[in-house]
Order: sequence, then structure tokens, then C-alpha cells
Amino acid sequence: MRTAQFSPDRRGHLVRGERGYQAFVPPPLPPELVFDTNLVGRLSTADRALGQLAGVGHTLPNPHLLANAMIRREAVLSSRIEGTQATLSDLVLFEVERPVRPSPGDVQEVFNYVAAVEHVLDPGRRLPLSLPLLREAHEILLTGVRGGYATPGEFRRSQNWIGEPGCVLDTATYVPPPPDRLWECLDAFEKHLHAEHVLPPLVTISCLHYQFEAIHPFIDGNGRVGRLLVVLLLVEWGLLPAPLLDLSAYLEPRREEYYARLLAVTTQGDWAGWISFFLDVFTHQAGDALRRAQLLQALREDFRARVTTARSSSLVSLLVDALFETPAMTINRAKEILGVTHRAATVNVEKLVAAGVLTEIETSRRTRLFLCTEVLRVLDGNT
Repeated sequence: MRTAQFSPDRRGHLVRGERGYQAFVPPPLPPELVFDTNLVGRLSTADRALGQLAGVGHTLPNPHLLANAMIRREAVLSSRIEGTQATLSDLVLFEVERPVRPSPGDVQEVFNYVAAVEHVLDPGRRLPLSLPLLREAHEILLTGVRGGYATPGEFRRSQNWIGEPGCVLDTATYVPPPPDRLWECLDAFEKHLHAEHVLPPLVTISCLHYQFEAIHPFIDGNGRVGRLLVVLLLVEWGLLPAPLLDLSAYLEPRREEYYARLLAVTTQGDWAGWISFFLDVFTHQAGDALRRAQLLQALREDFRARVTTARSSSLVSLLVDALFETPAMTINRAKEILGVTHRAATVNVEKLVAAGVLTEIETSRRTRLFLCTEVLRVLDGNT
């Protein structure tokens, strides 16, 4: 690692690894912060935007239907930051086709992200908010995909680093703590996770996200677990009623700035710059999620109106709701949701096709596949 990029006070946190390379051991949280008018203003704006989103989330008839749609949007974009190319349409078709075993590839990675988020946010989960819970998320995230070499669910026992392709430890942009200092850093991280925080919640979450990325405790998958941690904390700490915020929609097109802001904390101690940036992420994405939630809710009401007649049953409405969790359908999925025969499921799916809610897509397989393009348009498009 090039130590010339470090300011004199940050060089005190550099240590020498067993092979002579330099690595960085981040000091424990919280950092010393000066809340100038710029930072206070950004914090106030972010708090207000998140509060508005939470308020709408509490008034929705079923916020979890919309949250499930937003989880899938975040899964696609968070994975794309790490180099995947799968689209939201790819994901939802993959989900409804239900492959029997993991299928190596981009779509499986995105699907694993959805499964990891649902696991950590499950009210009946076995573990509390903790390092073991993050290890479980990591195991789900990387099982059966290209990161399988990276000991899914286990903290690293070897040195990793970040940099341009082909770089080595001496030329890396960043080298996180050596393995023999890893548990020391993780212990301090977990203690701060459960401490009485002196900083406002959104600032604390911003700091915890940086700290997790600086520790880089896994061989691979750190970025996705770190962003998942932010969503988890927003819900766990009662700032949102459900995972309605998709951070990666803001971060993915700004990934160079995202990485530069993280690195500036490490090398220069620029906490104010990082926190200002991350508060802007909260502000922008809370506003965007609010608009999408309102559009999705209006679309749900429109779909229900299209299929509701004096002679219609409630079964079609159940399928409408299911489309806001995964906006694709097969006859077998409809059969499972409704608990009816194959023939009855087909009749109800075809009602949605006739109402313009579903569109059948061509496929070489025997399974009939249907997409809800209007939900996908709201999730994928600009608001």
C-alpha cells in the first residue's frame, strides 16, 4: 500500500504485516466530529426525508409488499456495483422459475442478495443484530456463486486488498487490517453497534458502514454485506418500518466518488466529507423511494379496480398483491398462492392478462411465463 497518500496523523494507524507490507487498522468509533452548518443542514434534510418515507410506510395497507419490490431493486443495483449484469426482469423470472439447485451466474448472485436481506430482516430469525448474523448473511450471499471460493460465512484468515487489477500488496490502493488484528477490530465494531450512541442515528449508521468497509472482514462480498447492514440498521433501529430504501440506486452511478469518499476517511480522516456524502444518499433515495412507493400503491389500486367486478372472487386480488413482491407469474406459482387446481389458477392468471396486468412472454420451455411490466417500469424507470 502506498503510504504517501496518508496524512501524518493517519499514518499512526498503519501496521506492518508479517510479510513486511503496510496495512491499515481503523481506530475505534465514534470519530471526533465538528458539526458545522453544512453538516447540520445535510443531517436535518436527511432526517426529514427519511421521516416522510417512514410516515408513508406506516400508512400503507401492506408496506411489506412494496418493501419486497424495493428489496429486489436494491439487490440488482447493489450487485451491479460488484460487476454483475443481471436486470430486474432477469431476477423475477429466475425467482418464478425456481431452479432446483443454485445456478452459477449473475442472476443467482442477485437472488442470493434478496435471500440474505430477507433472512436478516426476518422477525423470527435465530440471531440478534450481531457479527454472527452478518456471517449468516454472507454465507447466503456467496453460496453457489463466483464468491464460493471465499469461505462463505467465515471471516477471513488471510490478507486481502483493494486496487487495480493485477496489483499486489505493495501497490494496492488499500490494505485492511492483517488477520492477526482482525478480531480486535471486529470486537470494537460490534461493541459500538450495541453502545449508547452519542451521534445522531444516521451519522452513526454512516460511520458503521465506513468501519465495516475499512475492516473488510471477508475475502469477498464486503461491499454487499456493508450495504445490507445499512438497510438492516434503518429497520432495526426503527427509522423505517420496512426496507423501503434502495441505497445502491444512488451509489451505483457514483461508485468512483463512493470509493473515493471511503478512502479519504482512511487516508485523511475526512469524516465530514464522507458523512455529508452519505447523508445525501439518504436524502436522495428517501425522496426517490417515497415517489416509487406512491406510484406502486396507486398501481396496486388501479390493478385491483381493473379486476374487481360484482361477480369476481377475491382470488385475482391475491395474485395482484403477489405481483408487488415478485412481478412475474407462472401457473404453478398462482396455484401455490391461491391453493386451487391448475385449471382454476390458469383461469385467474388469464383474467390478469385480459385486464392488461400481465403480459405473456415467449419461452422455449413448456412453462408459461408472465411479466407485470408496469411494476417493473416503476421499479426500473426514473420517477
